[in-house]
Amino acid sequence: MKICIVVDDYLPESIKAASKMMHELACEYHKLGHSVTVITPSPFINGKVQVLDIDNINVIKFKTGKIKNVSKVKRLLNEMSLSGTAIKSLHDFIKGNPHDLIVYYSPSIFWGSLVSKLKSEWKCPAYLILRDFFPQWAIDNKIIHEKSLVTKLLKFYEKKSYDAADRIGVMSPKNLEWFQNYYKTDKRLEVLFNWTSEVELSGKSSYRKKLNLEDKVVFFYGCNIGQAQDMMNIVRLADRLSSNEEAFFLLIGEGDEYELVQNAVKERGLKNFMLMPSVSQAEYLEMLSEFDIGLFSLNKHHQTHNFQGKLLMYMVQGKPLLGSINPGNDLKQIVEQYDAGLISINGDDETFYQNALKLMDEEKRLTISRNAKVLLSEKFVASSAAKQVLNCIK
Repeated sequence: MKICIVVDDYLPESIKAASKMMHELACEYHKLGHSVTVITPSPFINGKVQVLDIDNINVIKFKTGKIKNVSKVKRLLNEMSLSGTAIKSLHDFIKGNPHDLIVYYSPSIFWGSLVSKLKSEWKCPAYLILRDFFPQWAIDNKIIHEKSLVTKLLKFYEKKSYDAADRIGVMSPKNLEWFQNYYKTDKRLEVLFNWTSEVELSGKSSYRKKLNLEDKVVFFYGCNIGQAQDMMNIVRLADRLSSNEEAFFLLIGEGDEYELVQNAVKERGLKNFMLMPSVSQAEYLEMLSEFDIGLFSLNKHHQTHNFQGKLLMYMVQGKPLLGSINPGNDLKQIVEQYDAGLISINGDDETFYQNALKLMDEEKRLTISRNAKVLLSEKFVASSAAKQVLNCIK
């Protein structure tokens, strides 16, 4: 078959979980003998369109304005133009290359018009991999008002995105329950867990030595540094652990709270905290393989439930999980069922701190690391996700 994947973030520029997961999905389809094309925007290419071959995947990038690490207004305007720009830039490709299945990823919510156009031209079904309920999480975190004109505009595009799908996969049972109440539809809804096909690295790189962390237990965070994560939650934890000479926090990424974290660390005079901008995917994985604990945080105001893609990277590399999440998130139940990490509720700083102290013990980390690998192998493999999505055409 010919399968078209549409995603707003892709390799090689991005280290974010979405780009990695969708590339792994594409590679799984290639292994199964299918032909895969990825359509993705990029502000960095020369000309309107660039065609690449990445691991035998045909990647078509079309020129857009920046939609990552820019102001909210600029991002909104550039994202709103995604579908229109893609349709115009890829007109000849769309007309001359019918596919058998479209798989698109949200966020972004602005692919509805493009997917509808592709379905009309190609007469094929579309599967929406829905990982983020936007604009709802922005409403929950008081970034936008529920009854504002901006919210109405965003919900219009959100509905177009959902309406273009024949089947929608959300990331957990609690998300499925929430979405069924939030959005009334006769479309097929199902749980599609996040996935990975990554292999464990040796952990023999030299970043620990380069960063002078040879005697430290390193809490490693790599991904978006933004409001949805409540990054000050991690800063407060580092502050409480500042008297422990072994504990160290290394955060890598970009986002709208990068400067907030940077300033807070400086104001508090934290010597156990290092903040770094994004690195390449290969460098990120090498760094992760070398450090000790996979750290994550979710804002307590989220009403939806997020199993972050970076957790899978942590588990692949055998890192015990230390997390702080929103109330009701079934991530806590899944992780605790396998004893694959220590999870607290965002706002409960004392439990977050006590869990961090427990993971300072090497034997505890080793036990949880083994359990994390079991959880990964039983729930979150790319081959299972690929086959499940293919059921859309049956």
